[in-house]
Amino acid sequence: QVQLVESGGGLVQAGASLRLSCTASARTLSNYALGWFRQAPGKERQFVAAITWNFGNRYYADSVEGRFTISRDSAKNTVYLQMNSLKPEDTAVYYCGAAWTATQLSIESHAEYKSWGQGTRVTVSS
Repeated sequence: QVQLVESGGGLVQAGASLRLSCTASARTLSNYALGWFRQAPGKERQFVAAITWNFGNRYYADSVEGRFTISRDSAKNTVYLQMNSLKPEDTAVYYCGAAWTATQLSIESHAEYKSWGQGTRVTVSS
């Protein structure tokens, strides 16, 4: 079981940047993927980005490609989501999730993630 704690959300204006952090408590993250999802009011949880812990392979939703960057710090068991050029439509609660042995085909599915953090709210004003 992986425990996840997110931080870094806030209220910003359009065009600004934020960096979210997710720290994992686990004996090992080997064979895990850590991903970021977001959920806006009244909408389903949506894939944002993911990274495989072993090899650092990165995956992005089309809506954030080129604006968001996911990275990891293995020494700190922490994954980051650097969000640049934020738009009002990026407003949501952002969740960090952990998926064990996710494949390239399944890594964007929230059903693959069995551990979740409590979420951190991001609000982008126009």
